Amino acid sequence: MNVLLMAYGTPYRRSEIEAYYTDIRRGRPPTKELLEELEERYELIGRSPLNEITYAQAVRLEAALNATLPLFAQPLGSSPGARVRGPARVYHGTKHWHPFIKEAVQAMAEDGVKRAVGIVAAPHYSSRSIAEYQEKVEQALEELGRPFEMRYVEDYYDHPGYVQAIATRVGEQLWRLADPEQALFLFTAHSIPERAAQDGRYQGQIRTTAELVAQRLGLRNWDTAWQSAGRTPEPWIGPDINERLEQAAGQGYKEVVVTAVGFPSDHLEVYYDLDYEAHNTARRLGLRLLRTRSLNADPDYIEVLRDVVSRRWAEFR
Repeated sequence: MNVLLMAYGTPYRRSEIEAYYTDIRRGRPPTKELLEELEERYELIGRSPLNEITYAQAVRLEAALNATLPLFAQPLGSSPGARVRGPARVYHGTKHWHPFIKEAVQAMAEDGVKRAVGIVAAPHYSSRSIAEYQEKVEQALEELGRPFEMRYVEDYYDHPGYVQAIATRVGEQLWRLADPEQALFLFTAHSIPERAAQDGRYQGQIRTTAELVAQRLGLRNWDTAWQSAGRTPEPWIGPDINERLEQAAGQGYKEVVVTAVGFPSDHLEVYYDLDYEAHNTARRLGLRLLRTRSLNADPDYIEVLRDVVSRRWAEFR
């Protein structure tokens, strides 16, 4: 089994931020003001751990797959030495930084991969997220002459294991609340332009995830909100998390629990948008804001990835 695990990517050093931002902007360098703004955000959070988390996810997913697949998929031609490679291999590539998706596909081709499953570490489908990752894979395959066949996991927003993993983390916050019955539970995801969300698929998947978690925990007051809207003049879907906090204060709420269901991993947009900006908004409004911990490379999330990847791989047969 061969798997390509994809994530957004993040720069390692301050000197890499401009090139990273230029790649996000499809080759258009950012203005001085935009670059300084992004550099300031990185300074405020310290450094994004996204690359390390994605690598850990890949390593643990490979281990989980090899623990459940037949150990000896093919006869050994000679003594393998101290380490026997299992039948599963997980590669990882990122959308906007090294190792780029193109680099990962190249490595797969050089290793003689003939079939593979591609999955993005994001549970919900949109034309601005999952579809763009797939386009990068297809472009890389085309440039290499289609050396192997790729099938994709498009979403897993309602997977029972994923819903339970989110519910577990929301449940951890219940005992911290003065009155859970009177608290508001907000589930957030990355905003996208309204023109890319006209079919409602993305918003519907986010809301379904939130509803399933709320049902599992018996939450009375819950809603969805959005974060990380781009710096473009076109309208993006909302309400923004800060706007929703303003509404919550006006509705009489005193405590709010925020869960970033659209972001399995901690990174800049979780640390800055929620832990810094949203917390400052809540403090100004007199709200107590709690954020649930992310899935990262925890075993329950890795099991979800293992299950959906295995099911997609089985379709090759």
